[in-house]
Amino acid sequence: MTASDASLTMSDKDREGPAHVGFLLIPDFALLAYASAVEPLRAANRLSGRALYRWSHISIDGTPAPASNGISIDADCGVGNEMRFDYVFVCAGGNPAGFQHPPTFGWLRQLARRGVKLGGISGGPYVLARANVLSGYRFTIHWEHAPAFLEDYPDLDLRRSLYEIDRDRLTSSGGTAPLDMMHAVIAREHGSALAIAVSEWFLQTHVRQGEGPQRMPLRERLGISHAPLLRVVGRMEQNLENPLSREELARMAGVSLRQLERLFRLHLGRSLGEHYLALRLERARDLLRQTSLSVLETGLACGFTSASHFSRAYRGRFGHSPRTERAPHGPLWR
Repeated sequence: MTASDASLTMSDKDREGPAHVGFLLIPDFALLAYASAVEPLRAANRLSGRALYRWSHISIDGTPAPASNGISIDADCGVGNEMRFDYVFVCAGGNPAGFQHPPTFGWLRQLARRGVKLGGISGGPYVLARANVLSGYRFTIHWEHAPAFLEDYPDLDLRRSLYEIDRDRLTSSGGTAPLDMMHAVIAREHGSALAIAVSEWFLQTHVRQGEGPQRMPLRERLGISHAPLLRVVGRMEQNLENPLSREELARMAGVSLRQLERLFRLHLGRSLGEHYLALRLERARDLLRQTSLSVLETGLACGFTSASHFSRAYRGRFGHSPRTERAPHGPLWR
């Protein structure tokens, strides 16, 4: 039994009654990711014929919490409530980097001191990091938030996995990944037979391991099968701050630069340079929306050598300046 196994099972043995799970719903949370975490608990109760879990919803002020699709969920309590929990999962989406609420951060630190198991779903780990309760733990976050997160917290142990369970920290990248994480939790607390029954209840024909990738392979994502081209595009995505030269990329593909340009035109409908620029500008847009980096810092983080060059390229791609992206009524809020 691993340390993470023990941290989940020992508390269950000592517990009287069902485990109490709190879902802290940060405004604009992702509804699918939340549902993927709470529904396995309901199924475990139903299929076992026992009340193994109960759950409560928490909002920052005790009022209904709005999801990113406009649906609101009534809160049972607000942040700071003295209700006793075995687990608290922070569910966040939208732009978790912009969430600032000191009472929430203080309450999460208080829960950590009490030994409550803390989880983060989708953008939730960003909130846990803000509360300073992830130091010394491995964890994951939705791939969309990862670039901004690494700018803010370069020294934390972020993994690009589906989910991570490290002692009393449980994090999931969101989407349907919480189904896989809760399978692991239920299996460790109540046995693999029940966990398998819960997964089959939700028509999971394959339960993914935590270390699995968050994104589709490039072959499926781009709809191409040319191996050398896929290898080059993968390296481009990994080198946005310090772009590789066209000659380096051609050597990686084992073809001439002219042949590589022809492959980009044939399979992706644009030149090598146009594709690389698009990748860097899309990363820049994410950083502008999710971090407090200046326009110049954002440009440098995406391989641009000057603010003017970055601004021209950004306007050419998106039709507005980088500063407009961050304006109170700019594209981010539309």
